[in-house]
Amino acid sequence: MAKSLIGVLLAALIGLALITYTTGFTSTDAGVVAVIRDGGPLDESGIRQILNPATGPTWTGLMSTAHTYPAQQRIYTITSDPKRATTLGVDEVVVPSGDGVNVGVEGTFYFTLNLDHPTLRAFDDRYGTRTYIGDGDDMLYAWDGDEGWSAFFSQAVRPVIYNTLRVQIGAMRCEELVPTCAFLNGAEIPEPSTGLANLARVQTGVNASLEREIQSMLGGPYLTGFRFNLVRITLPDEVQQSITKAQGAQADIRQAEARAEQAKIDGRALVTGAEAEADANRARQKGYEACPACVEIDKIGALPDGITVYAPGNPQGVDASGK
Repeated sequence: MAKSLIGVLLAALIGLALITYTTGFTSTDAGVVAVIRDGGPLDESGIRQILNPATGPTWTGLMSTAHTYPAQQRIYTITSDPKRATTLGVDEVVVPSGDGVNVGVEGTFYFTLNLDHPTLRAFDDRYGTRTYIGDGDDMLYAWDGDEGWSAFFSQAVRPVIYNTLRVQIGAMRCEELVPTCAFLNGAEIPEPSTGLANLARVQTGVNASLEREIQSMLGGPYLTGFRFNLVRITLPDEVQQSITKAQGAQADIRQAEARAEQAKIDGRALVTGAEAEADANRARQKGYEACPACVEIDKIGALPDGITVYAPGNPQGVDASGK
């Protein structure tokens, strides 16, 4: 009976030790940082400690909760392709240009979570204790893996990014961003280098203001190191089709103008050639009038090779051999 009781006690102690180890110790991978909140029955739910990336098993208290956030650089891709936008971390962004043409934006944002411990505590208090709507309409915390982080980013940060892009792109006309837009209103096509320079201006403008605006909106420097790389500006299919048709019509006009100009050139060449021949004939006639003998000389010079006697109307003939 005593041995049986001892066995039960040992089993209980082993079980308690396992529970303590599995629920009381926390470790982190190299790519995450953990904000530990107390969760025991006698504890408050305040922040207990923060574990840096790649921290080994650390005692964090029984029933504590670990809010893990990405510690490495994050990438947020924007595209005009709805199919690509269904991928996690890829979003569709379409904003109007200054003249009202909706253009798609292709580019990538780079940023990191501020790992300063006091800043992380403030971030977790403000954004780690509420939920956000995920892609499947699930309510997720920002620390619920990649899906939770994307849900937080989409609702808290994306509107600021969208507004910044709208302001920068809205300051330019479509043809300043995409030179072929000039076909829509019959204007001259700007040099391609002009479009590239304007895209660089948009990128610089976004980088100059985005981080400041995001930190202002979030209420602190929780996200840092923002850098935007603008790849290109795209046009809606219907706009691109209109441009393609306009390009075709413009090419037809250019070909017609070229044919008309060539016809003028050919006509001038024919007129010029006829006038030159007429001038030559008139000059030759005046020469013959001044020198009647030159007529016969030219006739002899024009005879074919091998002719030795030239006798038009003269039975004696004229020796044309030169002997």
